Amino acid sequence: MRNILLLVTVFFFASYGVAFAATEEDVVARRAQLERDLAALEAEINNQTVFLEAKQNERVSLERDVAILDAQIEKAQLSIRARDLGIQKLTSDIGSKSSTITALDEKLVRERQSLANILRKTNEIDGHTLVEFVLASKDVSDFFADIDSFASIKASLRESFVEIEDTKAVTADERSALEVRRSEEQELRTLQVLERKKIEEQERERSEILRITKGEEAVYQQLISSIEKTAAQIRAELFTLRDSAAIPFGEALEYANRASEETGVRAALILGILKQETKLGEYLGTGTYTVDMHPSRDVPVFLKITEALGLDPRQMPVSKQPGYGWGGAMGPAQFIPSTWACFGGFVQSATGKCNPIKGSYAGPWEYDASKDRIRQLLGKNSPGNPWENQDAFMASALLLKDNGAARGTYASERLAALRYFAGWGNAEKPAYAFYGDGVMGFAEEFQGLINQLGGS
Repeated sequence: MRNILLLVTVFFFASYGVAFAATEEDVVARRAQLERDLAALEAEINNQTVFLEAKQNERVSLERDVAILDAQIEKAQLSIRARDLGIQKLTSDIGSKSSTITALDEKLVRERQSLANILRKTNEIDGHTLVEFVLASKDVSDFFADIDSFASIKASLRESFVEIEDTKAVTADERSALEVRRSEEQELRTLQVLERKKIEEQERERSEILRITKGEEAVYQQLISSIEKTAAQIRAELFTLRDSAAIPFGEALEYANRASEETGVRAALILGILKQETKLGEYLGTGTYTVDMHPSRDVPVFLKITEALGLDPRQMPVSKQPGYGWGGAMGPAQFIPSTWACFGGFVQSATGKCNPIKGSYAGPWEYDASKDRIRQLLGKNSPGNPWENQDAFMASALLLKDNGAARGTYASERLAALRYFAGWGNAEKPAYAFYGDGVMGFAEEFQGLINQLGGS
């Protein structure tokens, strides 16, 4: 018996001290290298951002426009490379966590087998009288030492099980979180590829301009003058909107100007946000609330919104669920229902507030016209409607204002756009830079058109 106990004891302490990282040093070294490479790329991306901001403040010229296009393309390529490194790092981390869970599972099996053996031996002891064991033992002191060893090892194994189960649960949670992040990174990389394609189209346009002008500034300025549109053409040009029919640019500008007057947010930025959301919508597609919307956070208030508006929730378009989170965003401004609640006057009955109680969005929800910011600002006789164009413009401007866009600087507007898309916690992460850059690019284009119209 003493030999059996000795073997079990040695096995227990050897297995308990196993470090599940035969290649841990390699994993750590690889992760550190990826982090260094990623930091270097992010520094280059930041340099390109600073360069672009400076160039966009210069007078329009052939050299300036060519430099901007080159910098935009370079920045997009750097961003995609950075995303690749980020995905590699996450994949490595997920693999490491998976190996740890597998090792923990195997250890649990081994220790359960060991405990079963000990329990069988214990049952043998329990099945005989103390006198029988004493008479059968050559050494009474060995007998009592065996009994003490059994009790000690059983207690240690129980402690080990608790620790392993806790570690396994934590590791599984970490792996799940990493997988979500990897999906998010992959989705964002795809979006960045689309942004690069747009820039590459601009590059082809640039090449055509250079072919025509042969690099001559005077010819370029003549070309710009010749292709400038008349005010009538600008106003008649259609402005496309997410989940809504296109409207003339003149009408869109009226909505943006009205929203700008109420919020102090630049009209061109409002137009830029709506254009960017529409572009993303063309890629992501349209979903339904039953499939794509967060079931506890958004569905209850979504049903209340559609009820207040007299709409069939099954017929209303919402954004499709992307690979990195929930969909369910509504209308041209793409507000999720739980965010629209704080702009459209929807509150929880228990508190009279739109914010959740300890994360609970279940409601019940009710509509309070006095807290409907959209309705109040537009002087409507009905609830704010996320699918109505003018309401969407006003809601977009309000959220941008809340995000700091009314300061009017390039940096504040870009950050407000990023907060619009990714929230305050993620706004300054490099992964989301493409969105802010895209909005600011569109805003510059629209500001040019507004300037041509004389600021009207």
